[in-house]
Amino acid sequence: MKKTILLLLVFATIYLDSNAQYVSLSNDEFAKLKKLVVNDTIAKAAFEPFKISADKALNEQPNPIEEITSEGMLAGNPDKIKSLKSVEDAYKIYSLALVYKIYNNKACLNKASDYLLAWAKVNKSSGDPIDETKLEDLFAGYDMIRNDVTADVRKAVDNWLQSIVEGELNSKYASGGEGTAINNWNSHRIKIMAMIVYTLHNDKYNKIIQRELTRQIAINLYADGSGYDFAERDALHYHIYTLEPLLTAAIVIYRATGKDYFNYESEKGSSIKKSTDFLVPFITGEKTHGEFLNSRVDFDKARAKNGEAGYQAGAKFKPSTGIFVMEEAAFFSNKYTAVIQEASKVTHPNNWQLVLNKVRKPFAQN
Repeated sequence: MKKTILLLLVFATIYLDSNAQYVSLSNDEFAKLKKLVVNDTIAKAAFEPFKISADKALNEQPNPIEEITSEGMLAGNPDKIKSLKSVEDAYKIYSLALVYKIYNNKACLNKASDYLLAWAKVNKSSGDPIDETKLEDLFAGYDMIRNDVTADVRKAVDNWLQSIVEGELNSKYASGGEGTAINNWNSHRIKIMAMIVYTLHNDKYNKIIQRELTRQIAINLYADGSGYDFAERDALHYHIYTLEPLLTAAIVIYRATGKDYFNYESEKGSSIKKSTDFLVPFITGEKTHGEFLNSRVDFDKARAKNGEAGYQAGAKFKPSTGIFVMEEAAFFSNKYTAVIQEASKVTHPNNWQLVLNKVRKPFAQN
């Protein structure tokens, strides 16, 4: 009983800290990360691409776009090309914020602020989660430095991100009870809201997001570990595409509240864990799958006709494309690290997500 009360007090303390960072890392975790980046060969190598990106971004200008438009467009579409070029800023912001936190490089903080402010002034929420999910690195980057930016930048960026939450919360794509209201679109919508809400510490949305997540686990994932997207598209590509955002949301919520939505099971017996485990034999190579053979979605056929790699009916699933899901799941259980090692054929995979897992507040691992 005393142990239970103590745990509840710990979670309450975590939850009430309005300056805590749940989407990225706490100050203590950043201190651990800095030591890793300096002393650990694997961490240093994984950090290097961010350092290169930040150094380059210091000499570039923000490229915000009023509305991201790439969803439903074939490769080569001019509007899609323009949008994808613009959202490269998200990775730059993450890189600048990260380098600032590691080296206390104020030039990187100032440049990241410039990028964020430019986006806050220009971009308007479309309520389309497939487009706005491309800003994930921006959300995480802002979480790193929100406590350090100037008051005017914080106000502008907070207001802009709040508008994205409202746009996603009231998105037309979330209505109707089928299609985009229950497929991978909705998983990305939940992730976007979770990342922003726990960055802004806007508590009024917490119960809404957690309710939406439990509902999505019940309708999007199946008790046998497969899911709606896999059945609809006959592609592990889309099983992964719905799992990634659900895992991200589950990690953020756990770090903020201590609630475990990875192992949580719906009344139908579905869970994020079961759907992660469903993917494991395909990652290790024990099983194979021909992608998109029985897809019910015309856009998949259009992409195949357009010659887009990976969308040809029957194309063999590439295990490497599922490693990131395993890396996220490794936050909740060490057993997935072995899966990653088997898939990558290296003892210590050189991956940033695994580096982050080393310094983040530990889950009750098994």
